[in-house]
Parts: sequence; C-alpha cells; structure tokens
Amino acid sequence: MTQTPGNERAAQAARIAAKPWYRQLYVQVLVAIVIGIVLGWRWPDLATSMEPIGTTFITAMKMLIGPIVFLTIIGGISGVANLKQVGLTGIKALTYFQVGTILAMVTGLVAMNLFRLGDGVHADPATLHTSGDAGDYIAKGESQKWWEFLTHIVPNSFFGPFVEGDILQVIFLAVVFGIALKMVGKAGEPIIASVGRLTEVVFKVLSFVMKAAPFGAFGAMAYAIGKFGLSTLTSLGSLILLFYVTSALFVVIVLGGVLATYVKLNIFQLFRYFKEEYLLILGTSTAEPALPGLMRKLQHMGVERSTVGLVVPTGYSFNLDGAAIYLSLATLYIAQATDTPLSITQQLGLLAVMLLTSKGAAGVAGGGFIALTATLSTVGTVPAAGIMLVFGIDKFMSECRAMVNFSGNAVATLFIAKWENNLDLARARAVLSGKTLDPPPVTEAEDVPQAVPPPATEAGHEAPATRHRSAGSAAAPVPAEVQS
Repeated sequence: MTQTPGNERAAQAARIAAKPWYRQLYVQVLVAIVIGIVLGWRWPDLATSMEPIGTTFITAMKMLIGPIVFLTIIGGISGVANLKQVGLTGIKALTYFQVGTILAMVTGLVAMNLFRLGDGVHADPATLHTSGDAGDYIAKGESQKWWEFLTHIVPNSFFGPFVEGDILQVIFLAVVFGIALKMVGKAGEPIIASVGRLTEVVFKVLSFVMKAAPFGAFGAMAYAIGKFGLSTLTSLGSLILLFYVTSALFVVIVLGGVLATYVKLNIFQLFRYFKEEYLLILGTSTAEPALPGLMRKLQHMGVERSTVGLVVPTGYSFNLDGAAIYLSLATLYIAQATDTPLSITQQLGLLAVMLLTSKGAAGVAGGGFIALTATLSTVGTVPAAGIMLVFGIDKFMSECRAMVNFSGNAVATLFIAKWENNLDLARARAVLSGKTLDPPPVTEAEDVPQAVPPPATEAGHEAPATRHRSAGSAAAPVPAEVQS
C-alpha cells in the first residue's frame, strides 16, 4: 500500500524517536571528548600523536565553510523581495553586532576592574621574551593599522578567499554576486536555481564529513591535554576561571535577557536545541564546524532562509562576543600585571580602539592575539610584549570564546529575524520545546525555484533530500526533528 506524505513523515519521526541513545551524535562526541581527556592525562606522548586526527577533521570542515557561506548568502539575497530589504537587514545586523560587541567588552572591563587579578604580578616587559608563534602574532599585530580590515575585505582574486579561508572576503564576493544576480532579473534565475541545487550537494558532502565528528573531537582534545597538560590550568587558573564565569554570566544574563524580553524565547531551551553544536565546539576549540548546523536549525525553527543566509555568515566575522570579552579581560590583565595604570577614560579609549582592531583579524590564525597586539600597539600605553603572560593558557580559553561567539550569533539571528518580522515565533517555541514539526513553508519572496538543504536529524545523519520548490509550493517532506 502506498504511503501518503503524512504517513511517511510520521514513520520517519517514529524512527528518530526510537534511535538508540548510543547512536546520537552528541553522545558519541561527548564520549570521545572524555576518552581524549583521559588519554591526554594518562598517556600524554601517545595523546599528542593524535593531533592529525583532530586537525584533519577541522581542515575538512573548513574546506566546506567558504562554499557554504558563499552559496547561502547568494541564496539569502535572492530570497528577499527587493534589494532595499537586503540593505536594511544588513544595517540592522551590523548595528546589533556593534552594540553586542560593546556590551561584551564592557562586561570584561567591569569584571577585571572588580577582581584585579593582575595586581601583584609586577612583570617587567623588558624581560618578556617573545618567540615562535607568539612573536609572529606580535609582529603582525604591531604592523596592522586600525583601518586595514576595511581594505582587506576586497580580495586580490576570485578564488583567493576560498583557498586562504578568508571568510570576510568570501562574504564580500557573495554579497556582490548576490546583488548582481538579483538585479539582472530573469537572466539570473537559472543561476540562482543552480545555486540552490549546489547548496544541497555541499550540505550532502557536509553530512559525510560530520560522521567523523567524534573522531575529530577525540583527536583534538587528546592532543590539547597531552600537549599542554592539566597542570597548565593551575598557573593562571584564576584568570581562566574569571573568563569562564564572566562569559557564562554574559550569555545567560545579557544574551538570555535579550532573547527573553524581545524575542520571547528561553536561552536554556536554545542551549538544549544546539547541544550537538556546543559539544562539537568543545571538542574542536573552534566554532566553524558548527556553522552549518546553526544555519540549518535556525531555518527549521522558523527563521526565514534569507535572514539566516545574510546574518549568520556575517556574524561569524563581525559578531564575536566571546572574543570581545577575552580581548578586554586580557588587555586589562596585562596592564595590571605590568603595573601600567589606566584611568576609566583610558579604558574607554581602549574599548573604542578594540571595536576596530577586533574586526581586523576575523578568521585569521591567531586572530585574537593579532587583535590584542594591534590594540596595545595603537594605544601605546600597555606593552605589546605582555601578551606572553596569557599566551600559554589561550588553548584553555578558546573553547569558551567559540561557544560564546556561537551563542551570540544564534541570538543575533533570532533578534534580527524578529525585528524584520521574519520569525515564526509559534514554530520556534514548539521546536525548542522538543516537538516534531514539518519543515517551514516557503515564503512568497522566494520567487525562483530553489533547493534548500534539509535539516538533519542530527549532524551527520541527514534527512531524505528535498525537492526543488517554486514560490508558493509546499515544503518537501523532511523530518522535523533536528535536535535529536
């Protein structure tokens, strides 16, 4: 007997619900992290040899980030009714990003002024030897000008940003191409449809890569613990603890408050919804592998595809709340540790400089240290060599930075979607409460055939492929349960 689409969806939902706990990706990643910690603690030499496992997985994920960002931004621009709406959404997003960055930096400054962990260190900048990676970051930061992030956005070639993994330049190319395709009208419709189909293919490749997520998390965590050792935590444990507590309070109180008062959603339900992504970030120390999952799940919550495609990739470069907290905390700690007095006025001046320098190293290896050095060099009162005081513990703070960045971008997208009336709030509440729902309907703005990558039942276990859809058509049946 032939099954109706409704029966097919019910059967798929039943299969998801019956999936054994040990087949859930978040469980597998969590177990892999624990095994990696134990291996790094007990057999550090063996654990450090696991580095290629983690780096290969992260490299494979980064390989897909550029194409995903490029294709989804083009899809987002082509999905709006007119180009004026693209500009308004971009302005609103950038405004929100700047306000969020300021609040994050102020939170870090307040925390360090209250606890003053650097007092009593009395480090002499002349005796701080800079070498290796730290020396390279200092050199890059000292040579970087505050305005360079503006000129750096324009790439030297079309393929360069994809080869080098420069997300800012990929965003620039995607916006230009998306606007051009929208402006040429019917001539661009076949290309836009092809972009949708290619997006589906790229997300299918992503599903293959995500099957290796537990191995990647294991390799990265084992190497980190084996290389740096748990004993590293004790040297500057108070600074690490302050950063984690400050970041947690910022996410729960500031981001949670914004989500509750304006969007009318619960931050703790959001944590549960994105549990796979948080564990993936914890294991790999970077938020990039979680970007595709964030985009899929936000769209499944009821955020319009155009808003997701525009806000999320841009936020990954311009909305780095975790990095902002770290930048202000580290700057003030170095000032205190080197006995450099800073008045409130000088600290506010630092904040203004950090708003610019923090954008200059987005997506660059060692970007946090480059931004930190650029800030100290621009102001000139705090010695740049002071970053050596915090260089050794950076690995144990990177996970927290990435998770706060991820949380900030999830909240930012929901905020902008609500602001733009592009959020199905009832659907979002239902999804966050754990209900299984059909895919969201296509909006009238999607006026050309498009293919949207299906929300996965969990990262790495993709639903049946969607069918190409035209304006006003019903969404193709895909499983609604994406949070496993």
